[in-house]
Amino acid sequence: MSDTDVEPAADLLKSAPKTAYLWGHVAGSDDIESDTVTVRTNDETCANRVAAIAGGGDIDQQVTERPYAHNTSVTRTKDEYLVTVEGDIIKSATGAFGLPVGDDAGGYRFDVFDEYRKQLLRGLLESCGTVCFKSSSGTVGISFVHDDRTLLETIDGLLESCPVDAPTGDISETSSGGYWFGLDDDAAAPFGTWVYDGSDETNLFAPTRRRKLTRSLEQAQN
Repeated sequence: MSDTDVEPAADLLKSAPKTAYLWGHVAGSDDIESDTVTVRTNDETCANRVAAIAGGGDIDQQVTERPYAHNTSVTRTKDEYLVTVEGDIIKSATGAFGLPVGDDAGGYRFDVFDEYRKQLLRGLLESCGTVCFKSSSGTVGISFVHDDRTLLETIDGLLESCPVDAPTGDISETSSGGYWFGLDDDAAAPFGTWVYDGSDETNLFAPTRRRKLTRSLEQAQN
């Protein structure tokens, strides 16, 4: 492993654990142009790992204030890391994987990553998923939030084909104008355990996101 603990992908257009994780992050971050993609993450280690997989990229740190998807009157301020990757390979990848470019809708052709569905879903969970502990019910909530309903429909289909049972609710509109859906509470533990299983062996994960999920599951068990 390199100093970033992840080596560059051998080929960004080939199916592999690294590329599945990377393009999951790209799709969930939703900042894609014809020859440039920007991945947004609140985890510095994750930013470094994504840049390493892509073979390099500019990382910009900034402080952002965003409204909660379900209550726009409440905002949260966080450090955010923007990983920008440029080059002709981006144009090839957006076409190969059906990613939306600018205002053009995408078709999300992720079947090439069927063998690495876990890593793809991990990238999607970390980029456009939310995890919380519901103190009122003592359960863990996992949901996906995005402005592109087609992406959420794609994620829903990926979850339906998981090796663990991961039933979901209907896709609904958020108060901020996007869309969301959640996993059934009973599915949070098996899905969360499965999606991060083996991640220590590859370092394909955001440490803060994994810790939050682990802590939430421990709270629910106790």
